[in-house]
Amino acid sequence: MDSPRRKPLRLPGFDHARPGAHFVTINVADGICLLGSVVNGEMRLNDLGRIVDQAWRDLPPHFPSIELDAYVVMPNHFHAVLVIANAGGAALPAIIGTFKSQSTRAANRHRRVENVPLWHRGYHDHIVRDDADLARIRAYIANNPACWEQDEVHPARHRR
Repeated sequence: MDSPRRKPLRLPGFDHARPGAHFVTINVADGICLLGSVVNGEMRLNDLGRIVDQAWRDLPPHFPSIELDAYVVMPNHFHAVLVIANAGGAALPAIIGTFKSQSTRAANRHRRVENVPLWHRGYHDHIVRDDADLARIRAYIANNPACWEQDEVHPARHRR
């Protein structure tokens, strides 16, 4: 009996170390709202949210070939545009893996727990195609807190 195949997480045949912009979405494990809350359309980070924010901002010294663009930490997920600025740098999976592991370790130290996942397995990556695509994604990121109630990962949308 064949087991179901997982949907590939990356665009087949694409060099993820190639210069360019990527729109990345990472979900918190089990969709739990651990990183803060949205109040009146604005994201209010809690301690774990601030840890995630800092882990993201700490990436460039570790990966000189990247530039951070628009991003937002949401209660149970994270959106960002990450630019790989030059060839020969780290590939996107290594960058995201570092972010996830560093933020998880720091969050677990803060929570005084060990080996508790902060993030869902994998992440979603959209290769930014052109300036119009980038503008649309930046607007989506900027407006994400204001649209929280309608977000497909909002916990109220999954109540039974």
